[in-house]
Amino acid sequence: MVDLSRFVVPDEAPPFSDQTLVDVRAGRATVVGDERGVAVVRDGELELVVGLEERGRGLGTALVTQVLGTDGGAAPVVGPAPRLAWAHGDHPAARALAARCGWTAVRTLLQLRAPIASAAPDPAVPAGYSLSAFRAGEAGDEADWLALNAAAFAHHPEQGRMTLEDLRAREADDWFSGDDLILLRDASGALAGSCWLKVEGGIGEFYAVAVRPDLQGQRLGGVLMRAGTARLTGRGLTAAALYVEGDNEPALALYRRSGFEQHAIDVQYAAPGSGR
Repeated sequence: MVDLSRFVVPDEAPPFSDQTLVDVRAGRATVVGDERGVAVVRDGELELVVGLEERGRGLGTALVTQVLGTDGGAAPVVGPAPRLAWAHGDHPAARALAARCGWTAVRTLLQLRAPIASAAPDPAVPAGYSLSAFRAGEAGDEADWLALNAAAFAHHPEQGRMTLEDLRAREADDWFSGDDLILLRDASGALAGSCWLKVEGGIGEFYAVAVRPDLQGQRLGGVLMRAGTARLTGRGLTAAALYVEGDNEPALALYRRSGFEQHAIDVQYAAPGSGR
């Protein structure tokens, strides 16, 4: 199998999502291509990358037509052809390829960044609440977090579907640390929220910030953001980062109050007649 890490280019957006990499390792995704370029299909979505030295030679178009089965050959994807595609970083070549295929932009995912605070802020945890670190492999913490995540992201196309297998796959990644998954519990011990940080390549990413739906609007998101910021302070990181849906105005307002500004954008495209 082609080593997908070889396509990571400094100062470019990663070509594949973390969930895609998990599914590739688990054999749940179709991988088409070679060391020059690769297309990955999972759950009806396409992600594609072409190596720097091969760009501008039509390889991206060739991979798309191969995956869709429009090149005259048999489509390599088991089941229906993909109807959605991600362009991480909104590269001009990706926009041009989407236009040639007749695909239209239907969703944007913004990457925001902020400087790392010089001093750790006080999370200002409300009375009756407490913060603790996630215990990897602990069934109680895993079950609590998965339930919180499913509830908080019930309408999110990817995040809310995370399974125990997905969670444990991330626990096995080199970047994972239980100390960087901060849990906020209420006086009864029930999980009220969490702030998951991914520290890699000098960037401290707010990987997922979740607040229990019945507690939303009580400023607990700010508590978790401050707790995460405090955790990132003093670690020699270049910047803090996070991803947010382009139309999620409440979250954007929270993050902008925390000093975040737009850094990059991912765009999801839909095939003609997909209903998106």
